[in-house]
Amino acid sequence: MTETNVPTVELNNGTRIPQLGFGVFRVDPARTAEIAGDAIDVGYRHIDTAAGYRNEKGVGEAVRSSGVAREDLWITTKLANGDQEHPDDAFQASLDALDLDYVDLYLIHWPMHEKGIYADVWKSLIAIAESGRARSIGVSNFQIEHLERVIAETGVTPAVNQVELHVEFQQRELRAFHAEHGIATEAWYPLGGGSLSDAPVLKQIADAHGKTVAQVVLRWHVQTGNIAIPKSNHRERMAENFDIFSFELTWDDMQAIASLDRGEDGRRGTHPLQMR
Repeated sequence: MTETNVPTVELNNGTRIPQLGFGVFRVDPARTAEIAGDAIDVGYRHIDTAAGYRNEKGVGEAVRSSGVAREDLWITTKLANGDQEHPDDAFQASLDALDLDYVDLYLIHWPMHEKGIYADVWKSLIAIAESGRARSIGVSNFQIEHLERVIAETGVTPAVNQVELHVEFQQRELRAFHAEHGIATEAWYPLGGGSLSDAPVLKQIADAHGKTVAQVVLRWHVQTGNIAIPKSNHRERMAENFDIFSFELTWDDMQAIASLDRGEDGRRGTHPLQMR
């Protein structure tokens, strides 16, 4: 069993989340227990799943067979879009699938802007947190207008907003709002896809440090203050992605990576306002 020295980020409710986690989006449910188990064995202590991924059961199996104490693991899951009308039942279904007494973080997966009920859904998550069954609560893919509304209507600020974020889509305005309001920024798709591995700027930085492009990008996330959840089906790549704490990017490196931001043109996934 590998020990871990991953830094943590303190959330606005005082809990601390490992800054580097492991995502299981598009991981085959039949292989999730094996793959998530490998990630834990490599050293990851933060696993990110969702009801919509249909692999919560495998994550729970990996947790129970890992040999790591439950309190030393951070498990995140998310409310599926189709379950926003009954979030309490959906949350309990996730707990049952995971076969856990609690999760460390529960997120509204998408704001579903046209439904317009995300503020009421947020009120349900507040009650879930008050029950102790979710240690922290947050949102995913929320824009500033969505965050402003839930804060204004409830007085409770999400602990986390998990959004698409990578070097070509750095979400500076949203991150500034997060910083102002004490919301942790968590990056899904943190590596931004295979095309970035050919970016000359990143290859030059990687060569200078004797690291891979993926390691440089994940190190950029850590030094920027983001939480990142890379995913891989291969143990060797999991280990590579985990090995980012033995070097540090220079100020010049960080400035060079900042120049890669393409703003909205860099977005690869669905825009939150287009999710139906």
